[in-house]
Amino acid sequence: MNKDIEEVNLDFNGLNIIVGQSHFIKTVEDVYEALITSFPGIKFGLAFNEASGDRLIRSDGNDEELIKKSIEFAEKIGAGHSFVVLLKNAYPINVLNRIKQVMEVVNIYAATANPLKVLIYDDGNEGRAIVGVIDGKKPLGIEKEKDKKKRRDLLRDIGYKR
Repeated sequence: MNKDIEEVNLDFNGLNIIVGQSHFIKTVEDVYEALITSFPGIKFGLAFNEASGDRLIRSDGNDEELIKKSIEFAEKIGAGHSFVVLLKNAYPINVLNRIKQVMEVVNIYAATANPLKVLIYDDGNEGRAIVGVIDGKKPLGIEKEKDKKKRRDLLRDIGYKR
C-alpha cells in the first residue's frame, strides 16, 4: 500500500482561498448562502468532495471561472469531505466567521492569498485526507520597532484600524 504524504500545490494567482473540512452534502448550499449574504459584491466558486454515496465533487458559486478553478483544486486534493472556496472582491476576514458558523463545517485548514501547499495522506486504498497545509513561507526574522510601526500603519491604511 502507498502511504505517502503528497504535496498538492494550488496556484490561484493572488485570489484568496479557503480550504476546509465538512461532513454532509448540504455543505454546498449552506456555504453558498453564508458567502452570498456576507459581503456585497463578493464573487466566489465553491467545490466540495463527497466522501460516500455517489462520491462526486459538488459545486456552486456566482463566478463561472472561480467555480471551475475550485472544482480543479478539489479534484487535486481528492480528500473526502474537503471543500475549497475561491474569492474575488472579498477577503477571508469578510467571510470566515460565517463559514465557521455553518453547521456542517468541521475545520478550516487555510484562509490565505499566499502560495499554498495542501499536504495529503493517501492510504493506498480509497481514502485520502488533508493532514495539514503549508501557507506561505517561513519567517526571516523577529519584528523590530520599525516593523511594528509599518504593521500598524498598514492596518490603518487599508481601513481595518482607525
